[in-house]
Amino acid sequence: MFVGHFAVGLGAKEFAPKASLATLIFAAALADVLWIVFFPLGLEQVVIAPGIMVANSLDLVSIPFSHSLLADAVWALLFAAIYFWRSHDSRGAWIIAAAVLSHWVLDVVTHRPDMQFAPGIETRVGLGLWNSRLGTVIVEGGLWLAAIVLYVRATRPTGRAGVYAFWIVIAILTALWLLSLNGDPPPSLKTLAVVDTVFFIVVLAWAAWMNRVRRTT
Repeated sequence: MFVGHFAVGLGAKEFAPKASLATLIFAAALADVLWIVFFPLGLEQVVIAPGIMVANSLDLVSIPFSHSLLADAVWALLFAAIYFWRSHDSRGAWIIAAAVLSHWVLDVVTHRPDMQFAPGIETRVGLGLWNSRLGTVIVEGGLWLAAIVLYVRATRPTGRAGVYAFWIVIAILTALWLLSLNGDPPPSLKTLAVVDTVFFIVVLAWAAWMNRVRRTT
């Protein structure tokens, strides 16, 4: 998923009001962040395969350390433990752990059967939602819309930036997501990793800014 993972972080703010929106979004997207780290190190393998799915062109040959259920459970516990150690917010820690694990669940829904349960176990699952653009729009779009509603209900703007900066970026993310459904292959995996890294840093910076210009109700 694309905005689906961001939706988890956005919607989680209502259930973890003390946690930073940037932290929640980072948790929900952690598996993809780890892939960007593990791929150049040769620990995981992804191949560009145009047409492999209607709305996706990547063949996830082996990504057990960033995207398997067991690995994501370990990362969830580690991330939640670090958050609790720094904040003493037990509720937020549980929500963060759930956000990290949600990545595997959402990817199982969207991917073809390429999601592993654990490193070394070759059984793979995936429901293949990405083979239907309409289905993806309905499911992921519905999740995105629900998350926006939850976040707007859980926060209020402290000034104009909390209104305009929020909705402008939401509109941009929605447009980019819709464009991504074409399934166009990236020029290269290295280019994809660089673009994703820059894009994610920008989104996290925006999320951190939202903590300053939108307060929890």
